[in-house]
Order: sequence, then C-alpha cells, then structure tokens
Amino acid sequence: MRLGPETVARLPAEVARFSYDRRDQRIGIVHFGLGAFHRAHQAWYTDRAMDAGDRDWAICGVSLRSGAVAERLNPQQGIYSLTERSGTAAATRVIGAVGEVLIAPRQARAVVDRLASPDCRIVTFTVTEKGYAIGPEGRLDGEAAEASFYPLLAEGLARRMTAGLAGVTLISCDNLAGNGRKLTALTQEYLERRDPRLAEWFADRCACPSTMVDRIVPATSDADRDLAERRLGLRDEAAVVSERFSQWVIEDRFAGPRPGWEAHGVQLVGDAEPYETAKLRLLNGAHSALAYLGLERGYRYVHEAIAGPAERALVERLMRDEAATSFTPATDQDLAAYADALIERFADPAVEHRLAQIAIDGSQKIPQRWLPVLAHHQRRGRACPATLRALAAWTRHVRGDGHPVDDPLAGTLAEAWREAGERNIAAALFGPRGLFAAHWQADEEALTMLSAEIARQPT
Repeated sequence: MRLGPETVARLPAEVARFSYDRRDQRIGIVHFGLGAFHRAHQAWYTDRAMDAGDRDWAICGVSLRSGAVAERLNPQQGIYSLTERSGTAAATRVIGAVGEVLIAPRQARAVVDRLASPDCRIVTFTVTEKGYAIGPEGRLDGEAAEASFYPLLAEGLARRMTAGLAGVTLISCDNLAGNGRKLTALTQEYLERRDPRLAEWFADRCACPSTMVDRIVPATSDADRDLAERRLGLRDEAAVVSERFSQWVIEDRFAGPRPGWEAHGVQLVGDAEPYETAKLRLLNGAHSALAYLGLERGYRYVHEAIAGPAERALVERLMRDEAATSFTPATDQDLAAYADALIERFADPAVEHRLAQIAIDGSQKIPQRWLPVLAHHQRRGRACPATLRALAAWTRHVRGDGHPVDDPLAGTLAEAWREAGERNIAAALFGPRGLFAAHWQADEEALTMLSAEIARQPT
C-alpha cells in the first residue's frame, strides 16, 4: 500500500506527521530543482512552519529536466517521508509541504502560471552550480541559460509586472559563494537582454538574499526506500534519508512576506557571507577532497574515506590550516569546533554518502571550494599542500582513465589532457592563460608543486 493522503492515518504512532489540512494551503513558494536535498531541507523547514500555524506556503516543485521525481511524488500527491539517521538511531517524519510537482519541459505554461500567481511570494532554487549557466568569465552563458530556469522565471516576472503584482523573493540554496548576489546579477543580465523595463522592475521590486544551507542528504537508494517502508508500514517511492544535523542561514532581506522559518532553527542574519564561505571551503572543500582521493583508493562512501589515516590527516590540514585561515569568520563562528563537528559527521556510517555523487560536476565546484583558498594564501606567500594534493586528484579524475567523467566540461578537460599531457596539464588548467585562470592563476612555485602531485601515483 502506497503512502498518500488516504493512507496517512494508517501510520504508526511513532512516525511524526504534519497536522495541517493540505487542502486549505495555497501555493506560496515555487521551487526549481525538486531533488532529495530540497525535500530534506527547505521543504522540511516549511512543513514545520505550516504545522505551527503559518498558512499558504505550500510548495510547487518544478523539475527542470527529468520527470523521475514527479513520477515518484505525484502518485502520492506530494506526500513523502524523511528519515533522519545518526549512528544506530533513526526518526521519521511524513511531510506534506509539497502541494504540486510540475515537469518544466512538459508543463511550462503551468510553471509560469504559478510564478505569476498573486499567491506566489517566494521562489527558491536547488539547481546545482551548473544550473545557473555561469560562463568561464563569470558572466551568463546565454545558450545554457535558455535550457535552465531563466526563460520560465522571466515570463512569470513579466506577467507579474504587467498585472501590477508585487515582486518576489528569490532564494538560491546552492553552493555558490555569494549566491544571492550571483543570482541577482545573472537574472539581471538575462532580463536586460530580454526587456530592459523588466530588468528595472526586477531590480526595484525583487530581492535575492544570500544563504548558506547545510545538511548531508545522500541520493536515495532502494535500501533507503525499503527502510522507509519498514518504518511507515507503507511504500514511499519518494522517501528521503538524511543526517540529523541541519542548518539554514538567510540574509534578512525579503521582498515581501515569508514563513516563520526562524522559529524552527533558521538563522536570519545581516550578512551570510562568512557562513557560506565556511561551509564552501571547509565542509564542501573537504567533501570534494575525500571524493577524488577516496575514489582513487577504491572507497565508495565518505565514512570509509575519512577512516583512512592518510585521507583524514589531509582533510584535517585542508580544513584547519588552509581553508579556515583563508577568510574572516563572523563573531559567533568557532571554526575549530566547526571542523571537529564536520569530522564527526563525515565519520557517521548511518548516512551512506557516495563519493561518486560528490565527484559530479567538479569543474563547477572547485572554483567555489578550493581555488579561492589557493588564491588567498598565494597572495600572502603561503603554500597549500593539502589543497594542491586534492586538486591533483581531481585533475587525474577528469582524465577519465577507466571511468566516466560526469561534468559539463568533460569534453574540454579531456581535450586539455590530450593537448597538454601530464607535464603541462597544470599550466593548461591553472596557469596565466589556463581554463580556470579567472579564479586562480598559479605562480611558478604552485605549478611546480601541482605538477609533482599530479604525477604522484596514488598508493
């Protein structure tokens, strides 16, 4: 028997669930990128806010490409379960915040209708780094933008402007440094090309606060769905599993109303930059290092890789000595304690976070996670041996020896390897005219060290 509105009453007493009447909740949020992370994070916070009495914040989830999530959620009318795991403990909650799921390529008009509705006040995004269509120089890649959310968003905003409706708050929940500023600039650039009047309206009426999001949410496996079924007594094809820890920091800068997220653990701050920088450079930077180094050693999961003495020592140095010293934290941030907590979270075998999942789209991630650290310390005459070793592992990974490379620049990177070879690949990627020169131009010392690391055979 399948989880859904008609079967929620059959749930065991130990399974938490929403108490509001979903039929009385209007769609107030449109979300692009309805993956597992959104369902375990933003939708989870919104569900708790609605359960506490907030009204009309139901979510319309939009899948930009695949219909797989819609095919799992729609038969359940958007209802799904989240199981939080830590060690041997687990707690499950059934969430009702997702009121509708649309597939953009098939239902573009319905998506625009939701964006243009007076009920819509917030638009959120988890489209991954590549979903923002950022070109090599940091500007909008016009061709890639047409295949992302921009055309739908522009049409929805245009209809709001014409109808005299209020602007909306756009919230990026992706791992981009200054994600709110980037979303503002990229959307502004897209709208300027389409209609300068609309771009002006967007600048005056809408807001894009920066955020930091943190929760480890592995891709759901068949074993996870089986676990959910045992706990629910019902089959949940849209089940999600996460760690217990969750954090969401948002700049308190909205264009209009919002749910009372702060009553449920969300931090509203004046400046999110120190929080997002810490998350990108320590957590995400360490994750990427474990992914590329761990895959070379034959590990499958984060908890296996961090258990390796060499890998743990490298990650400790990368986080504590290199990443944590590359920026100024907020007054309430204890980066040493943060690193301690990250090591503990990484080591928890209850959350089977696949290294191959983390390794996807590395060309979009390393400019956020590693290259600013290298640039910061290079300006001060300091080397970053741990980060360089991780970067070398990524460089070997994208050569694609015996494995597929899941990256939007896979072809470009393979061509760089063919033309430069092992001797010159470091300069081809990170030298003054390298592919990533806009993010970090390695000096001669760094290029020498990186080349030596690339040539090092994994042991």
